[in-house]
Amino acid sequence: MSEVPLSDRLFAPGGLTPMFQPIVRTGEGPPSIHAYECLSRGPAGTNLERADVLFEYVRLKRIEAQVDRACIAAALEAGSEIPGAPPLSVNAHAISIATDREFAGALARVARSYGIETSRLTVEIVEHSPAFDNRPFLDGLGQLRDLGMAIALDDVGLGQSNYKMILDAEPDYLKIDKYFVAGCDAEPRQRAIIESIADLARRFGAEAIAEGVERPEELAALRSIGIELVQGYLFARPMPISSLVAAWAHARRVGREPSPLRAAGAALGRS
Repeated sequence: MSEVPLSDRLFAPGGLTPMFQPIVRTGEGPPSIHAYECLSRGPAGTNLERADVLFEYVRLKRIEAQVDRACIAAALEAGSEIPGAPPLSVNAHAISIATDREFAGALARVARSYGIETSRLTVEIVEHSPAFDNRPFLDGLGQLRDLGMAIALDDVGLGQSNYKMILDAEPDYLKIDKYFVAGCDAEPRQRAIIESIADLARRFGAEAIAEGVERPEELAALRSIGIELVQGYLFARPMPISSLVAAWAHARRVGREPSPLRAAGAALGRS
């Protein structure tokens, strides 16, 4: 019997595993979960289990739209189990939005099939493609917004997530890549770049989100710049839905916040 191709395994039941990581707001009050980003892992026991390898393979095979749809469907099915109906952030390649004319409608139908209002969703635009026909992309973004979804631009500062994409996408959130966040407390040049992105976000009526926050010192540096929304291992690693639901159940039993927020509170000196 011939081995099932990896691309086929992606679309088989259980081929994609959704993971969830909180985006935490760290303003003046107690830290709170702003949203959960829905991440994806490929078939267990294969090279594609790693997200970076998975999506490099997807782009090489030029199956971004099909895989984006499958990842979002798996994520929303699992995400519908999270208590409290929090906002959810899902990822999509820009080329998927530009070439899949039914992308927005399909996303909305999947969300509603799991009882998720489209107003709870943010679509994070991942851009790794060279220039493509811009009009269909802008039309696709308009369809997503018409359905009540917010737009985030991922990996700002790297690759194709540049000023042109910011102008085109008019995002509600700019996600600052972890390359600039790691060690920013000790590197003034990194902080200068982060500050410039945060200022750009404010001028566009958007909000910056810092990714890859792993240390309290990095968090303090980001807060000194005025960035409230953060995401990273300091708060929680990406977790399967079973672990997330268990964390909420335990929190309810003991009358405390879920563990990711306790970690955030400790980092801010508010535990």
